[in-house]
Amino acid sequence: MKFTDFNLKQELNKAIETAGFIQPSPVQEEAIPQVLMGKDIVAQAQTGTGKTAAFGLPLLNMMECTGKVEMVVIVPTRELAIQVSDELFKFGKFLNIKTATVYGGTAYARQIKHVESASIIVATPGRFLDLLSKKQISIDPKYVVLDEADEMMDMGFLDDIKEIFNYLKNRKQTLMFSATMPAPIKKLAEKILNEPSFITVTKQEMTNTKIAQSFYVVEEYERDDALIRLFDFKNPEKAIVFCKMKRDVDRLSTFLVAQGYSAKGLHGDMEQRQREEVIRAFKSDTLEVLVATDVAARGLDVKGVSHVFNYQLPFDSESYVHRIGRTGRGGNVGSAVSIVTPAEFRSLQKIQKDVGSNIESKIIPNKASVKDKAIATLKDKISTQEIDETVYELVEQLKEQYDLSSITYKLATILMNQTQIKGKDTIGKSQKDIEFLLERALKSGGRDSRGGRGGNRSRNRSGGNRDRNRSGGNRDRNRSSGDRSRSGGDRDSRGRR
Repeated sequence: MKFTDFNLKQELNKAIETAGFIQPSPVQEEAIPQVLMGKDIVAQAQTGTGKTAAFGLPLLNMMECTGKVEMVVIVPTRELAIQVSDELFKFGKFLNIKTATVYGGTAYARQIKHVESASIIVATPGRFLDLLSKKQISIDPKYVVLDEADEMMDMGFLDDIKEIFNYLKNRKQTLMFSATMPAPIKKLAEKILNEPSFITVTKQEMTNTKIAQSFYVVEEYERDDALIRLFDFKNPEKAIVFCKMKRDVDRLSTFLVAQGYSAKGLHGDMEQRQREEVIRAFKSDTLEVLVATDVAARGLDVKGVSHVFNYQLPFDSESYVHRIGRTGRGGNVGSAVSIVTPAEFRSLQKIQKDVGSNIESKIIPNKASVKDKAIATLKDKISTQEIDETVYELVEQLKEQYDLSSITYKLATILMNQTQIKGKDTIGKSQKDIEFLLERALKSGGRDSRGGRGGNRSRNRSGGNRDRNRSGGNRDRNRSSGDRSRSGGDRDSRGRR
């Protein structure tokens, strides 16, 4: 099937062609015809499956372009609001459709002004409800989309969303997209949707088949050395490193800079301006490595991310899928690497079971392996390198002092010295050790993956599930990175928690 089969407006087909889209993804193939028929839909699909086009293209096709707000898209985070707004603008640019983004931490007057001239609003729940409840904007949209509904529930926005829909009673069509379907989301769908059609991406489709997934087992103190060694071996063009905690992001980004990498951190405690600057630098290739919490797992669409590294496994399987979905986009091949301790085997097993894909066990290369690969890479570069005419004079000058063999050896030495292999020779567990640990974990049912030494209990004491509630883990992360931030977020702007 091709996008031209949907019989969309000529302007939309032109935008699709400009974007380089040819064949719709599974969720697009199922959703677009049903949306065009005017049906409410509930679509269970992960990030990276093309959801924005799945609802954006058919709704843009039906919009009358009256100059008033006809479509509202509600999303969980500022980053996703910016991304969705940009995509909808690209799709609708030949229709002269304007979009406005509404989120916390930005001046009210500017956003209100943009809303007044927009046909589409992309908003986060807190700030949007704030504007509606204070009657600072007056809109009557025909189409309303909830994107990443489960994430909004996890961030505590469910009550806000219910209240928002009290202001959007005259809508003609409502669409909901969610990676998972917990009971509260199902109840919300029953309340706000009218006889919806259900679309589900199967478990086998949840992870991109073009993403090679692997894991390496190390002790806790070896994580930094393991990451550097894997960087040296895999030589990523552009990479995202995911951490659980904001404090880990700050420490690790500083550490990588000290090791000579162009790296910066991204998390919810940063000001919006800082976050946008970091994302802009990463998109423009002036930044090599982005170190982030899960605030970057959803809503961050950057071309050319060759590798995703899980410095620590996420708290849940859905976050894993969203994280690795940052690579292998647009039909490209990607690589997802997880650094795992024996205490995390239970989480690893659950992720493999939930996502329905194989995560291959590997051992961290030793120094000799990294050196061999560096030599092979150097040989490839030499074989494909075209000779610049400006070097002839330099070579002639060198020949006055050295023969050609000496010049070659000296230049090769300089190149090899630039590849310094850091750390100890052997890092992490051997394949035999990993197989033993996996077998023991399976026998114990995942209850104690550290061979009876209290793995699970120890994990909770040292940064696992119990610790995250005390020190800014999953829930705290969302409150400080989303719209409910006390430092300029949406809830704080209404003066209530």
